[in-house]
Amino acid sequence: MTKLQKMIYLSLLVAQGVIIGLIENMIPYPFSFAPGAKLGLANLITIVAIFTMKKRDSFLLLWLRLFLTTLLGGTISTFLYSMSGALLSYMGMLLVKQLGPKRVSIIGISATGGFMHNVGQLLTASFIAQSWAVMLYLPVLSFLGILSGLAIGIAANYLLQHVRTLQKFQRVYEKEQKVKWQPFFLKK
Repeated sequence: MTKLQKMIYLSLLVAQGVIIGLIENMIPYPFSFAPGAKLGLANLITIVAIFTMKKRDSFLLLWLRLFLTTLLGGTISTFLYSMSGALLSYMGMLLVKQLGPKRVSIIGISATGGFMHNVGQLLTASFIAQSWAVMLYLPVLSFLGILSGLAIGIAANYLLQHVRTLQKFQRVYEKEQKVKWQPFFLKK
């Protein structure tokens, strides 16, 4: 894999993440009982990056996606909430991924990300509001975050199984890392 191919791949993933994020921002909140809850569809790109790129490259992707999405359709407050959620989610997913493919699947790692994203956002909200009462919202958001994480993990698992370019980058990544992540659903 040449450096140019890796740079183009990173750029394409960033662009896809930004577009998904902007489209998701246009969708009205589907949960009236949980204001502010979103599906977190752009996290699909982060999951794919975690399984096809080195940590520093996936971290760069995360920051580029956050900055560009904010520049194109956000505010400082949305950036703060997105940043705290995305960073805690990313760190949590990397930590759980360390358990290895025999103990956790891509879907489980994604569910961890969904949960941690909400924890990060609520910590930021409690800091801004200067009250821990905001954390009372955590059980509702945790349930929705885990469900969303499961759905995104299933989608990422499917993409990693069926998109040739992703398979190519995943094989190179796994060869470098000396670990093989088996798909949760086996091919027929």
